[in-house]
Amino acid sequence: MSAGRPLPKAELHVHIEGTLEPELVFAMAARNGLPPPAPDVATLRQRYSFTSLQSFLDLYYANMTVLRTELDFTDLADAYLARAGNDGVRHAEIFFDPQPHLERGVPMSVVMDGLWSSLGSSAERFGITTSLIMCIVRDRPVADAMRTLELALGYRERIVGIGLDSAEVGYPPSQFAEVFAAARAAGLHCVAHAGEEGPPGYVWQALDLLGVERVDHGVRCTEDVSLVARLVADQVPLTVCPMSNVKLGVFASLRDHVLPEMLDAGLLVTVNSDDPAYFGGYVEDNFAAIERELEVSEVDLKRLAENSFRAAFLADDQRNAYLAAGSLNP
Repeated sequence: MSAGRPLPKAELHVHIEGTLEPELVFAMAARNGLPPPAPDVATLRQRYSFTSLQSFLDLYYANMTVLRTELDFTDLADAYLARAGNDGVRHAEIFFDPQPHLERGVPMSVVMDGLWSSLGSSAERFGITTSLIMCIVRDRPVADAMRTLELALGYRERIVGIGLDSAEVGYPPSQFAEVFAAARAAGLHCVAHAGEEGPPGYVWQALDLLGVERVDHGVRCTEDVSLVARLVADQVPLTVCPMSNVKLGVFASLRDHVLPEMLDAGLLVTVNSDDPAYFGGYVEDNFAAIERELEVSEVDLKRLAENSFRAAFLADDQRNAYLAAGSLNP
């Protein structure tokens, strides 16, 4: 399957700031009159080796300081969409993290207008429909999360949902129940990172206290039989990112990944790239890796592609059109 044309798919777990390739970091630093983050691109790329989620986040936040202008955000999104189109992506629900940008003086208008200059015409230019999910950075104060949500709601027509990301351990979903309640009241879809480094209990909290419709990562659900039964019964989508999980040490190697177990259990799993510039591959690289290393069958690869459209925040007619166009059964 991986040797032919990529399966049509949706990508539901990709952080736009995590698509910032080293070459683009250097180009934006030069354009904005900033000192380069390393002597050269090769040296910076060598730093993309991590021992934990936090070691990744340290570099992730340092690199994103080159994002200063609307053009920077537009170029970032365009670069991702060009790659995604080659990977067979037909619909992308893209995370963005406004809080770190706001903290260093970049207004919400710059972030939103810059991204929208790309995403607003993504279907015409790249053949990919897109929507935005604003993520709350969970290791920042809850009051700051609420203020950020209020700012984002000024762009409600451009945002489809709210998410929860960044350092998981020690920052349970329960802390953000009030923020997510406000988001739901505003009509936003709700998702949250849970059960990556954090325990299965964080997935329960995301479901019951945040009211999430999808769980991002969720790989540790397999440690809790009753949780798996809940997720299967309700067909709650899980946006799994295999190469990311290995890069951050959640699994020692891809061959240790629980994806086959999740598929066998009947979980509604999707495969995504997470922060592809940092984790060694975009979404089709992840599909190729699980086919090669986990011996995922062509039937299950097709099932994963189907699941991505089923799990997307799409109207039924649009979802069925994507499934039919890809010769995937609606």
